[in-house]
Amino acid sequence: MTKSKRHLLGFIKYFNVKTLLVLFLDASIIALSFLFAILIKNDLIIDLKMFLSFLYELPVIIFVYWISFAFLQMYNSLWKYAGLEEVVKGVIANGIAISVSYIFVRFVYVNHLSASFYITAFFVISFTTLFSRMFYRVFIMLRTLIEIQLPQKKALIVGAGAAGNLVYTEVKRNADFDTKVVGFIDDDIGKKGKYVHSIPVVGTTLDIDSKIVELGISVVYVAIPQASKEKIKEVLNIIEKTGVQIKLFPPFYEVFQPAKMGQISLRDINIEDLLGRDPIVLEENGISDYIKGKTIIVTGGGGSIGSELCRQLRHFDPSKIIIVDIYENNVYDLQMEFERLYRLNNLRHKPEIIVLIASVRDEHRMDEVFEEYKPDVVFHAAAHKHVPLMELNPKEAIKNNIFGTYNVAKIADKHKVSKFVLISTDKAVNPTNVMGATKRFAERIVMWFNNRSETDFAAVRFGNVLGSNGSVIPLFKKQIQEGGPVTVTHKNIVRYFMTIPEACQLVIQAGAYAKGGELFVLDMGEQIKILDLAEKLIRLSGFEPNKDIKIEFSGLRPGEKMFEELLLDITKAIKTSNNKIFVDSNCANIDYDLETEILDIYNALQNSSNAQVIALLKEYIKTYKEEGKRND
Repeated sequence: MTKSKRHLLGFIKYFNVKTLLVLFLDASIIALSFLFAILIKNDLIIDLKMFLSFLYELPVIIFVYWISFAFLQMYNSLWKYAGLEEVVKGVIANGIAISVSYIFVRFVYVNHLSASFYITAFFVISFTTLFSRMFYRVFIMLRTLIEIQLPQKKALIVGAGAAGNLVYTEVKRNADFDTKVVGFIDDDIGKKGKYVHSIPVVGTTLDIDSKIVELGISVVYVAIPQASKEKIKEVLNIIEKTGVQIKLFPPFYEVFQPAKMGQISLRDINIEDLLGRDPIVLEENGISDYIKGKTIIVTGGGGSIGSELCRQLRHFDPSKIIIVDIYENNVYDLQMEFERLYRLNNLRHKPEIIVLIASVRDEHRMDEVFEEYKPDVVFHAAAHKHVPLMELNPKEAIKNNIFGTYNVAKIADKHKVSKFVLISTDKAVNPTNVMGATKRFAERIVMWFNNRSETDFAAVRFGNVLGSNGSVIPLFKKQIQEGGPVTVTHKNIVRYFMTIPEACQLVIQAGAYAKGGELFVLDMGEQIKILDLAEKLIRLSGFEPNKDIKIEFSGLRPGEKMFEELLLDITKAIKTSNNKIFVDSNCANIDYDLETEILDIYNALQNSSNAQVIALLKEYIKTYKEEGKRND
């Protein structure tokens, strides 16, 4: 296709039906406006001479106006969203058009309309051409003023500051929200009784529940991004109990990233918002010292904790991340996630992601992996973790949690790995189940090796992670989707909870502190009643507990505690420079012959019953006592 043909097609495409209609509309408006200007100049009387001059000059005027408007892109603007810039451009376009028109007719026509007429025409045409373009916005404004609109859900905005103003503007502009803001809530007492966009500030956060009832509120927009996570949690918990819909303007700790700055977004709240704490502050220099440019192995890398560890580690510029897991589906999904991330963001400098299918039980295979990749740091997250299943399959728990840890620790020592970090659990403290006992044994393995190795061995212990595979949140969500009932084991059972990213950040930070032999314990905050968790999740799903969705108590499962412990003696815990990470001072006792214990357990696995194996495990883990058989 020739260049001239391409230009011709582009010209034809520009003059589509919609543009032609706008051109015709402008021509009509200009003609009527000039006629109206003549009437104004002549006291509403038109003589024949002036009218003929008007007819001669009109085609030129219309053509000049079209060119002027096209030059200043008046036909390309979205007048639905027009603002001051479009108005200024419109005035300039009219000024240029009227000036060029007058100059042209003055030199071409003998009998032409006067300059004063053209000045009058400028004001008339500027008003009519701009009004025709602003009509939609004026109509919307008038409709709002006279309240010609369908009934809308009433809404409150928590936060009468800059964020609240942005949310109000977005809600008012975007019809998809289908809400009418009737009040603001703000903890600044000086704002109470004042108005924002003619909407009253009706009270403080202490008044939220009463104002929701009083004003018949259906939706609450929370716009306090500068508030702490604890404050947001407090406000959301008050609102959640009223059963209204909640939309959250993302807090600063979520959006303070270049990619998201300047965007206005409102999201539904989730269970993490209701249970949240202030965000983790990491000491990045210390983390970079042991991660940057290094080869990292994450065992159990396809699991909830392992996969998030890989995501977090990527930000600290390791050379390679070796993801080791026996279950191929999870690691395949993680591999695809990284590939999409790199492809979509065109990342040049990136850690090499290597996915290996291998079992920590297989000592020879793990030795091959370490020999080939020569890792600097190992995060050992591979483990069987489900308490009831491990009660029924104690030998499998021992093979994975004890012998898997022993194999990886032994090979890490052999290959002189710099750091080895074991992911442990609160269930290892005074264990009442096989899973907890095997994890306590794994901690002992780590401490024993540290005393004999150049590698810095450490363990990190924390409680339940929200949303992890097989945890209570996904189970409750599934039960709610099915219409209930939601099953809670006991009305008074409590657990520590932490989000997956939060836990993984602290694990990485603890690795920076590890000099060898530490048992790090994460501050999990206050224990949370599982019943409260179930009720909150039901309300977040738009239902009323025990009315729409029933809650049933199923009884404690084998090996399950009413509460979990994180420390053997919290009064002796040593605080690190991070106020969420402690060191258990009691972990230094390594007065045991690990190799003999390992051999005894190995032989028992081959020749003994489940009961005999558990009895042997109790012999080595003195604090292991089944629930109901404790003396404490």
